[in-house]
Amino acid sequence: MTAPVTSDLVWKEIEKRSFAVLSYVNPKGQARSSGIVYVPIDRVLYVRVAKDSWKAKHIRRNPHVALNVTIAKRVPFMPWIDIPDATIAFSGTARVLSMTEVEPKLLEELLGRMIDHRNDDENCLIEIRPTGHFATYGVGVSLLDMRDPEKARGRTPVG
Repeated sequence: MTAPVTSDLVWKEIEKRSFAVLSYVNPKGQARSSGIVYVPIDRVLYVRVAKDSWKAKHIRRNPHVALNVTIAKRVPFMPWIDIPDATIAFSGTARVLSMTEVEPKLLEELLGRMIDHRNDDENCLIEIRPTGHFATYGVGVSLLDMRDPEKARGRTPVG
């Protein structure tokens, strides 16, 4: 029996958070990953990066990415009990956008929700659209059920 997850439940969890690990492939076909801070708007994730960053260069060449959002789990008043983080993993299609390519209203909202509010020529945005299914672990289940992989695993369409 798998976890009773729905795409709405997973999106609510993604929207509560701002950190994920983004994975992509370099031109030599080697896997790379790095931590990102994202802003979710209308089921699309946005990340600001430097135009000349490796993330932007590699994604321009290959738009296929994967993300893993972690969700810290703790037992209230007993932080010494080790509970694995819950996770949401998914694939997506990314594209690199210059700041001028983004609709002004959307750009204003994005910059207002980012830690650093700069909109300068050195930055660009990566727009990530999830595709396929979300694979989850520990989402929508009790802490006790997280100990049982059969109960803790879930899968649902991106929606």
